Amino acid sequence: MARQRSNRDSESVVLVAKRSNYVILALFVVAVYGSWFVYEQQYLNLPKPLGAQQVGKRGFSEHEAIQHVIALTQFGPHPVSSPALDHALQYVLQAIENIKETAHWEVDVELDLFHAKSGANHMVGGLFKGKTLVYSDLNHIVLRISPKYAAEATENAILVSSHIDTVFSTEGAGDCSSCVAVMLELARGVSQWAHGFKNAVIFLFNTGEEEGLNGAHSFITQHPWSDTVTMAIDLEAMGVGGKSGIFQAGPQPWVIENFALAAKYPSGQIVAQDLFKSGAIKSATDFQVYQELAGLSGLDFAYADNTAVYHTKNDKLKLLKPGSLQHLGENMLAFLLKAGTSTNLPKGKGTNSSGKSGQDTAIYFDILGTYMVVFRQYFASLLYNTVILQALLIWTTSVIMGGRSAMVSLALSSLSLVLMWMCAIGFSVFVAFVLPLVSSSPIPYISSPWLVVGLFGAPAVLGAFTGQHLGYLILLKYLTKTFSRRNANLPLVVQEDLAKLDAERWLFKAGLLQWFVLLIVGNFYKIGSSYLALAWLAAPAFAYGLLEATLSPARLPKPLKTVTLLIGLSVPCLLSSGIIIHSVSTLIGSAVRLERSPGSNPEWLGNVIVAIFIAAIACLMLVYLLSYIHISGAKVPLIITTCLLFGISLAVIQLGVVPPFTEDTARAVNVVHVVDMTGANGKKQEPTSYISLFSTTPGNLVKEVEQIGEGFTCGTDKPLDFVTFSVKYGCWSDKNANIGWHETDIPLIRVENDIKGDNRVTHVSIDTKLSTRWTLGINTDEVEDFQLKDGPEELVPISDKNNADSWHIIQFSGGKKAPRKFSLTLFWANNQTHKSHKKDNNPEKPLLKLRTDVDRTTSPTETVLGKLPQWCSLFGKSTSPLTLAFLTSLPVDF
Repeated sequence: MARQRSNRDSESVVLVAKRSNYVILALFVVAVYGSWFVYEQQYLNLPKPLGAQQVGKRGFSEHEAIQHVIALTQFGPHPVSSPALDHALQYVLQAIENIKETAHWEVDVELDLFHAKSGANHMVGGLFKGKTLVYSDLNHIVLRISPKYAAEATENAILVSSHIDTVFSTEGAGDCSSCVAVMLELARGVSQWAHGFKNAVIFLFNTGEEEGLNGAHSFITQHPWSDTVTMAIDLEAMGVGGKSGIFQAGPQPWVIENFALAAKYPSGQIVAQDLFKSGAIKSATDFQVYQELAGLSGLDFAYADNTAVYHTKNDKLKLLKPGSLQHLGENMLAFLLKAGTSTNLPKGKGTNSSGKSGQDTAIYFDILGTYMVVFRQYFASLLYNTVILQALLIWTTSVIMGGRSAMVSLALSSLSLVLMWMCAIGFSVFVAFVLPLVSSSPIPYISSPWLVVGLFGAPAVLGAFTGQHLGYLILLKYLTKTFSRRNANLPLVVQEDLAKLDAERWLFKAGLLQWFVLLIVGNFYKIGSSYLALAWLAAPAFAYGLLEATLSPARLPKPLKTVTLLIGLSVPCLLSSGIIIHSVSTLIGSAVRLERSPGSNPEWLGNVIVAIFIAAIACLMLVYLLSYIHISGAKVPLIITTCLLFGISLAVIQLGVVPPFTEDTARAVNVVHVVDMTGANGKKQEPTSYISLFSTTPGNLVKEVEQIGEGFTCGTDKPLDFVTFSVKYGCWSDKNANIGWHETDIPLIRVENDIKGDNRVTHVSIDTKLSTRWTLGINTDEVEDFQLKDGPEELVPISDKNNADSWHIIQFSGGKKAPRKFSLTLFWANNQTHKSHKKDNNPEKPLLKLRTDVDRTTSPTETVLGKLPQWCSLFGKSTSPLTLAFLTSLPVDF
């Protein structure tokens, strides 16, 4: 409190600038508890699962849907070309036959077991830069539900899509048996409602998504019903269970606007969409095909709980939280009933229903998982520009009225922001560098994410306060001199207290300035999540203007009211607390697969990313609260508390009280039996064979190798190139590696014809032998273009090809009947022979390099897998090899 007492003659004034420690403690408790409450309501509060009798014929029952998940997961992993995938397809077919038998008599239920012929998906953005995804012999199940006596409904269809296939390492309870189960139960419900629809609903159960979105591509390019689709809904998972939220929507706003009106438990954040489109999240979904290739608008949903189990053995049924399927199912059923009866479905690429295009997209977010706010970019720009202009006017007026003192104070308070960010990031990043030196794993908090509160959160808060306090002291020194000149008649102690109160106010206003700058940047680049900057600027500014501000420079400063902070932060915390906690959790889980090329990044990189993210959160969210501490006695308790919290967390890590990984939250590793024939250079060479062990999770594999035995050696001495997927650090063993394969299994690359000259053309034949899953790299420093054929059928035509790091990659996956022999025609760059040698100073860089995968577990691999620690799991990805891989290449000088 600040107390001012004066006698009748106003000759003595005593003012004490001090705030109670209990007030600061209460504010921190309210902030922590309030943030967790918001997160719990927004992400953890799931609806009660309902049974078939409770919902009747027309509702959604999780009890029924979960039976589908149980059945699909019992088949085990079911990747493309596996017998288990055939069983999964047969199960879905039988389930649909049951739906047909019970459908409303005025509803048509049409079933098509669609066999996709060979095709090539050439997408230019995101993960697919420099790649052509080729597929063959894929089977999909397509179900169309429409009113029997309204034939025109089939000309306007709503597509609901997900994939049946899984990666080879998991039964896929979350990714995406849960999605398939929801679709089956939705189809049952829609089959009872569709007699009143004006639009058909197509359910696409595709395969090949895990190998490069091939199912969606083959449907859009080959199936006759694809031409009738006007809107696409994709169901996905990057974890297992929880709320399935929207993380991509549009480009037309109609879909998200109507979902917000219909959904019972709306969940979705444009923040996730901004992150996804920025490339920060290294992933892709079928929705990219529907948007980019077909020009469709729609929604992309994903389960995102337990992201650490993504594509590992732990994506299993027991982690699927009750209520997860009910949440998505009820939302989707309500939306399909609304969209199915609409006469105004969005049509056309990049335009909305009124024909407008460009910036009229939607901004959306949910509040506590109960309400969804949607407004358009045009309105957002108008609102942001209005607030920015008003803020500029207020700031300019106040600085002009305050004169030189105000300008200097503004500059010094801005300096406090810079120091706050520098110290917060510096303290957290220092811990990130230290952590690998004191713990058994560089990222020891994966199985216990709460540890980051002490490991990074505490240093971030301490750093933010330290930096802001340094700025406060500099500002205070200046303001003390200012008040001594202006108020020379007041006692010195009063002048000092007035300077403290004014400094506190300037620090609070510096927080406004921080969010003001972010709002300007977000508005300029049309970033959807700029609404958060608006909330963090407008609400505290309103509270400050209502309770604190004055335009009179003659008025003496008073202490900031606690109610100013409570009112000012209530709305921003309501909108952002849940998102932030959920984002931190997702980021931590993603650290399991951080190393896209094992050994290529330093061990501390994952920690640095998490540390900077948490430090940024501390600076953004606590800038107002920290300004209240400097004139209180809470400085020492804050320092002691943060140091104690950090020390306890570090001790827990160092002593191994909490393991970095557990059986349920496993480290991602791969065990591959490699047969290597690269670098033959046209000479007779015996293949070398060894068992390779590597991990996409940061850290060495010494502990794992000690438990496995089998003669493994670890290091960077044996780098592996799995065709753009490189392993620079790994372990290898040649024990029994010569068994389990035969020389006839080794793929062949043979030059059939080479026409040299200014327009050099080379014809190459490729035989992948046993493999229907392979990756071929083509050296684009030497080769300008190419053509790939399967016999007479052209798979990849001659056209401009983009590249990544001087390679264009063909990634092939197919079913059991997929071709294994191909012809490749290479068109060399004019007068560029040996260009790659000169450019890269690498005479061994080949013209072609090939990896073929075989779905076979050899006996030495099986031995290693049997001894793999329980805290490890194989990690499935289209770019990762299976447990048996063959490597070969063609040199430039063949």
